[in-house]
Amino acid sequence: MSSPSAGLPAAADGRVLALARETLAIEAQALQGLAERLDAPFVEAVRRMLATPGRVIVMGMGKSGHVGRKIAATLASTGTPAFFVHPAEASHGDLGMVTAGDLVLALSNSGESSELNVLLPVLKRQGVALVALTGRPGSSLARHADVVLDCSVPREACPLNLAPTASTTAQLAMGDALAVALLDARGFRPEDFARSHPGGALGRRLLTLVRDVMRAGADVPRVVPEAGFSALMREMSAKGLGAAAVVDAAGRPLGIFTDGDLRRRIEAGADLRGLDARALMTPGPRTISADALAADAAQAMERHAITSVLVTDGSGALVGIVHIGDLMRAKVI
Repeated sequence: MSSPSAGLPAAADGRVLALARETLAIEAQALQGLAERLDAPFVEAVRRMLATPGRVIVMGMGKSGHVGRKIAATLASTGTPAFFVHPAEASHGDLGMVTAGDLVLALSNSGESSELNVLLPVLKRQGVALVALTGRPGSSLARHADVVLDCSVPREACPLNLAPTASTTAQLAMGDALAVALLDARGFRPEDFARSHPGGALGRRLLTLVRDVMRAGADVPRVVPEAGFSALMREMSAKGLGAAAVVDAAGRPLGIFTDGDLRRRIEAGADLRGLDARALMTPGPRTISADALAADAAQAMERHAITSVLVTDGSGALVGIVHIGDLMRAKVI
């Protein structure tokens, strides 16, 4: 049996692209109309969600339910405690997840979803606030709601004007608009976002400190200024970082000597055997605090084209070194 695409004639390519462009145009027009209609009810919805002592419970059936799950996830990850409850399951016990201090965000394009609407009297008796996202402001859902957000669209992008397309895009965008307005009102910061995403790349970049990845103690390659070339090489080889710090009597870094410095000196024809660390080092090495973000160390390495940064404490004493390999293992970069 041939694949479904095998019967698509080459002449149909133009229609395929035309339909795709029309779909995007219809949905873009729907979103523009949504933006132009935003007014006081949207602000009221944000105020109520901010004031809710409990959680935002998102509900929706069918495609609206799929959109609702994403909205709940976006709210939860941006500082508004939220989760999704399936209306059909709510009628069979899951309504116990909803308490009097919660707010229900209900999605239904028609506003007449039977599984959702059967819950409305119960929610009202519980004193639960209800915000509706619907395409029909005169629907049953809208009549029961405390706040109605009009998500109506002129038409679906589906050529049959049947499959939820532009309408679900409008719901999704309205959910994003609520989440963004709420995170701004809460003063939500990148660090807050990272705390709810500890396993992701952003979480690692915003939560991992230099002290979490640096080499410390005996693992830090260091020599005194009077150390000879041979001693300097032994220290670099033993620690395997391709660099060694040159420190004064108080442990403060005076300079650094790297594999790159060695290569450049040799290429220039210099005789290094009679030189000490002070003569060999590059003075004024790049340093960073142990409490700085590891991502800042990565940026310093990239900006100055180096592979290691020395770590110092408040008095300027050397306490560690962070190498690009350490950052890669920690998945900071």
